[in-house]
Amino acid sequence: MKEKFYITTPIYYPSANFHIGHCYTTIIADAIARFKRLEGYDVFFQTGTDDHGQKIENKAKETEKAPKDYVDEIVENAKDLWKTLKISYDYFIRTTDDNHIKAVQQIFETLYKQGDIYKGEYKGLYCTPCESFWTESQLVDGKCPDCEREVKEVSEEAYFFKLSKYQKQLTEYIESHPDFIQPVSRKNEMINNFIKPGLADLCVSRSSFTWGIPVSFDEKHVIYVWIDALSNYITSLGYTSDDSTLFDKFWPADLHLVGKEIVRFHTIIWPAILMALDLPLPKQIFGHGWLIIDGGKISKSLGNYQDPREYVRTYGVDAVRYFALKEVPFGNDGNFSEEALISRTNSDLVNNLGNLVTRTVSMTNKYLDDKAIRLDNDGEVDNNLISEIKKLQNSVKVKMNEYKVNEALTEIMDLLKKCNKYIDDTTPWIVAKDPEKKDYLNTILYNILEGIRISAILLQAFIPDTSEKILNILATDKRSFDDLEFGQVEEYLVKEAQIIYERIENK
Repeated sequence: MKEKFYITTPIYYPSANFHIGHCYTTIIADAIARFKRLEGYDVFFQTGTDDHGQKIENKAKETEKAPKDYVDEIVENAKDLWKTLKISYDYFIRTTDDNHIKAVQQIFETLYKQGDIYKGEYKGLYCTPCESFWTESQLVDGKCPDCEREVKEVSEEAYFFKLSKYQKQLTEYIESHPDFIQPVSRKNEMINNFIKPGLADLCVSRSSFTWGIPVSFDEKHVIYVWIDALSNYITSLGYTSDDSTLFDKFWPADLHLVGKEIVRFHTIIWPAILMALDLPLPKQIFGHGWLIIDGGKISKSLGNYQDPREYVRTYGVDAVRYFALKEVPFGNDGNFSEEALISRTNSDLVNNLGNLVTRTVSMTNKYLDDKAIRLDNDGEVDNNLISEIKKLQNSVKVKMNEYKVNEALTEIMDLLKKCNKYIDDTTPWIVAKDPEKKDYLNTILYNILEGIRISAILLQAFIPDTSEKILNILATDKRSFDDLEFGQVEEYLVKEAQIIYERIENK
């Protein structure tokens, strides 16, 4: 029986069409999911949208549309974007799905009946774009600390979740599970800035707008964002439904992948809700940094927004995927620019990977009539390369298990550089001139083809189209995780060489 792996992105807020920042999170999650599938795991990869809330209701009014019609258009656009980027999700959840609505109402009612939710009055400072309440001390220069917009004082009847009740239990759990919140800097931030100062009970319903899931026993209230949105990770698996097969199989989640701005909701509010429901907590929550443009957030109002499909049309899907995965040290912020994308594509995909494949296959076409076979006549320089190729699988696996995706790609690119250097050191074009050295020429080219093949198998998780193209040129069916051992291919009969990547000229 396969070991399971459940990975989620946040469910994104569809108040406007998605930008390259949304793509960053989703591409990373996709690479992790693809890699786990390569390893043989039974993977459930989920993404989706958080369709409710006051901001959506206001936006819909501005465009004279019903809220559902407004978000439907954005969600269809998002699904098309994920298709363009080759995102291999297994489930796309929306908080307007009927099964989600019913489950959330049941969760809310359960928490109310057991005394974890109570009715009161809320007075506080509210940021509509972030759908977050803040205390005076949490504001930065009197504004929302997340989006730096104005907040307004609101007062209304509301239901509250007893977050304070779970402070001790939550603290003990985080401290006894050191890998629960990653990276460590996020864990320290949650404990010192939010938990230790004291957790206040959480407003979990609103009566001042209607675009949300009604409280089943008090329909003038709609369930406020956190119980609605966060519960998606279990409602999608059939929690509370008659068929709990997926829930029993995949919960708890192995990895919640979230942006750093929503770490506190996923590491404080969500675990407390699960504790109240007596459910296991997710194994790990990873708060990654932002992909920013010129040091700032990406937005149409700042004039730095471009539909991510434009980058794909101009540079290719794998160039965009590769940049997102390679350029940013996971957990930190990274800067996106077309210049950086072009530079990264040219250095890694054109000069290193593409050049290696093209010249190796070309020499196999030219000197060996397309055929390279496995021979055991390796010298020291050859064995050094073979040793490096044999290490690759494990080194990439270690990095991926730590979710250091950019470092996993560095391992692969470093091997490809060593293959290129091996060509320069062994000079096969000179060896080809000596008929008595044909076996050694065969050995040189076979060794590089194996390095390319094994790299391409691993690259299926990151740049799947390129990987498939390379493996097709090599004309091999040895392309699974079980085929990563050096020497699996007895004989290569390669196809005609092709240019894998064209060099991109700066605009």
